[in-house]
Amino acid sequence: MKTKIHFLFIFILMVGIKQNLYAQEDNDAAQEISAAELAKKAQNPIANMISVPFQNNTNFGIGPNDRSQNILNIQPVVPTTLGEWNLINRFIVPLISQPDYSTASDSKFGLGDIVYQGFFTPASAGKVTWGIGPVAILPTATHESLGSGKWSAGPAAVVVAFAGKFVLGGVAYNAWSFAGDSDRADVSQGFLQYFINYNMPKAWYITSAPSITANWKAPDGDKWVVPFGGGVGKIFAIGKQKLNGQVSAYWNAVKPETLDGPDWTLRAQLVFMFPQ
Repeated sequence: MKTKIHFLFIFILMVGIKQNLYAQEDNDAAQEISAAELAKKAQNPIANMISVPFQNNTNFGIGPNDRSQNILNIQPVVPTTLGEWNLINRFIVPLISQPDYSTASDSKFGLGDIVYQGFFTPASAGKVTWGIGPVAILPTATHESLGSGKWSAGPAAVVVAFAGKFVLGGVAYNAWSFAGDSDRADVSQGFLQYFINYNMPKAWYITSAPSITANWKAPDGDKWVVPFGGGVGKIFAIGKQKLNGQVSAYWNAVKPETLDGPDWTLRAQLVFMFPQ
């Protein structure tokens, strides 16, 4: 039954993306936009643009055996226009390779908990735009070590500012569990990702977008992961397909003491973009 729900969710998601793509292709008014404009859209998490990011995060130096964890996040973004508002539907579908921290070689691979974020944003935005809405975390993990086993939800917010060559902002949410496996621990987790992008000639840009997390249920010393770092990215095209490639690295200045890690993260991202 759980597997059927997973496939149904993915099927509905792909149908929605396909229908939106057809709608964009049929829009005769759609024109090519400059690389500079496209870069700013790509750096705006609530842009009115269909995109499909593939973000790979490799976390190094976890546990007493200095194991590595790998998370490939497939993150389709599907906007919907509702009169004077846009609803930006953001999904995070994680594929996780999770090491057994007590051994030097054992690991599990599978689907993690899927995250949905829905942001209501003004359809007409200026140099500062914002969005608010819900976040929901679904217990879709294929193994207990890959997810929480709980249904969780809460409020989410985002703000984005455009200042010359800079695109700045942040995404934040907090989620609490309300149902799920009674044998699993309750969830209360916070998330904040601030981002600073500086755009350069020829569609290159410098970026910093660390993901700060807080596990409010964890004991003192294990609550926070606070990284610092950055990288570079570039907007380019293969044929007519617009792409955004990015590589960055982050050092965890604060990390869980009991788990002992991770020490740092290498992030590589490729985004397929479908601008109107």
